[in-house]
Amino acid sequence: MRRVLVGIKRVIDYNVRVRVRPDGSGVVTDGVKMSINPFDEIALEEALRIKERGEADEVVVISLGTDDTQQQLRTALAMGADRAILVRTDATVEPPVVARVMQKLVERENPIIVILGKQAIDDDCNQVGQMLAALWDRPQATSASKIEIKGQTARVTREVDAGLETVEVDLPAVFTTDLRLNQPRYVKLPDIMKAKKKPLDVTDLAALGVEATQRLKVLRYEPPPQRQKGIMVKDAAELVAALRQKGLV
Repeated sequence: MRRVLVGIKRVIDYNVRVRVRPDGSGVVTDGVKMSINPFDEIALEEALRIKERGEADEVVVISLGTDDTQQQLRTALAMGADRAILVRTDATVEPPVVARVMQKLVERENPIIVILGKQAIDDDCNQVGQMLAALWDRPQATSASKIEIKGQTARVTREVDAGLETVEVDLPAVFTTDLRLNQPRYVKLPDIMKAKKKPLDVTDLAALGVEATQRLKVLRYEPPPQRQKGIMVKDAAELVAALRQKGLV
C-alpha cells in the first residue's frame, strides 16, 4: 500500500496571545485554545491532495503528547486522514526524540512519503524532518512550496534567498512544508462526526524502544520587552537628529 505519514504537533493556537507564568517557569496553557501546528496542517493538506490525485492510498497522522493530543488527531481525521497514531508521553520531547519515534513508526508503516511542517510555532526548531531523513537514510526536500509526484520520484520547489530552487528526489523521501504550499481545507461538521469512528491507536515511547532523554534545560521564560512608543518628526533633519540622540547613526 502506498502510504503517506504526516507528523502533527499540538500547540497553542496562533491567534492566542501567549502569556508567561508569573514565576517564569513556562507559558500559561490552562484554558487556552490548542490547535494543530499551522505548518503541520499544511503538511496534512498536501498529503490529502496527494491521495486525492491517486498517488497514494492511505494517509496516517502521528503525534506525540498527552491524551489531550487526541483532540488534534481527531481534527486531522476530520480533515480526511484515514487513521491516527498517538505516542503518549507526559515528558517534554526534544527534536532528536521525535525523530527517533518517527523512525520507528516509519519502519513499521513502510511509507512512500513522510511529510512534516518545517517547524513548530512554539519552539521554531526546524530540525525533525532533517533528523528523520538522516536516521532513515532517505532523501529530503525541506521548506517545500510545491510538490509534484512522478512515479518513483518527486520534484519539489523550494523558496531560497536567491528565488526558487527545484530539486528532484527518489522516493521514499521526507518533505517539510512551507506556508505557501497550500491552503488547508475547512473541516465540516459531518466530517467531524465521521472522524469519531476512524481508528486512533495509542502507544508509548517504551513500546517503540525510545527513551525521552533531555539534552536541554530551560532555566526561565521571559516575555519580550515592551516596544517603545513611536514619535512623530516634522522632516528628515529632525529624524536624523532623533536617531543621533539614540546613538543609531
